Amino acid sequence: MPILCSAKCGQNAVLKRPKTGDTLCKECFYWAFELEIHSTITNGKLFKKGDVVAIAASGGKDSTVLAQVLKTLNERYNYELTLILLSIDEGITGYRDDSLKTVLENKDEYQMPLKILSYQQLYGWSMDKIVAEVGRKNNCTFCGVFRRQALDRGAMLLNVDCIATGHNADDIAETVLMNILRGDVARLQRCVNIITITEGTIPRCKPLKYTYEKEIVMYAYFKKLNYFSTECVFAPNAYRGYARTFLKDIERLKPSSIMDIIHSGETMCIKENVKLPDIGVCTKCGFVSSQDICKACMLLEGLNRGLPKLGIGKSRKANKALAALPNPSLLHF
Repeated sequence: MPILCSAKCGQNAVLKRPKTGDTLCKECFYWAFELEIHSTITNGKLFKKGDVVAIAASGGKDSTVLAQVLKTLNERYNYELTLILLSIDEGITGYRDDSLKTVLENKDEYQMPLKILSYQQLYGWSMDKIVAEVGRKNNCTFCGVFRRQALDRGAMLLNVDCIATGHNADDIAETVLMNILRGDVARLQRCVNIITITEGTIPRCKPLKYTYEKEIVMYAYFKKLNYFSTECVFAPNAYRGYARTFLKDIERLKPSSIMDIIHSGETMCIKENVKLPDIGVCTKCGFVSSQDICKACMLLEGLNRGLPKLGIGKSRKANKALAALPNPSLLHF
């Protein structure tokens, strides 16, 4: 016997929401899914009328759903936003080159302008070249640091008011766990913020902060959205993978664990006597940094000097190693 939609629309249910347990038909699921994201946007005051917003577009499910939903909500609720797709090409053969084809198709489908910046353009290195130099152990460190700065650079070139990223509830819960395991107090505070505002950079926001990954996949599937689903060829060695596996295990036992972890991160207090990094600007590139030389510049310096491990690990060790080199003040960029 068919199960009726719990929204009492009279239609047969086609899915059970992982987040709430509600059984819904397609149309009621779309409405509930989009309405929750609209509530996140309005309650978090993520945008102002007339804002120019860059959507960090990778071609994956999260950024594709984000683009679709922002376009829908922008029209439905008259946000008056100008939406632009911003993609970063890390230079990963068999992964990013294919996913960017999806982004180009989304550009036409959603009728949004698209800007693509590459690591090769910005840094003179692609991830393929970096992995050939450093191996697969620490490559995600390079990619994460360079990608964050590349998005800032792209946003500044586009002169946008805000960057919207596709970080979902699962991503944020994983990051909370990782920062706890690393004892990284500074990042633990920042990672749960729905808006990240740092002086000298363009604000970033997470409209999908409270949206479960499973529901994003369901929305994309039922809407027949065009997205790229292959995992990065270098990702299996990422530290995040261990946090993700742990999170999935506890989610199976208790689906609310994802939201519980996020709320724990939001309410966690830091002792007043704990010293947090002072935020300044990098003396080389001028971007925001808690050190005289930012992590991106330090990693790049190591690559250019043939010392790929120079920027890996604690900054003080990297600075000490740099000081011991000939002409330490001369960074080669």
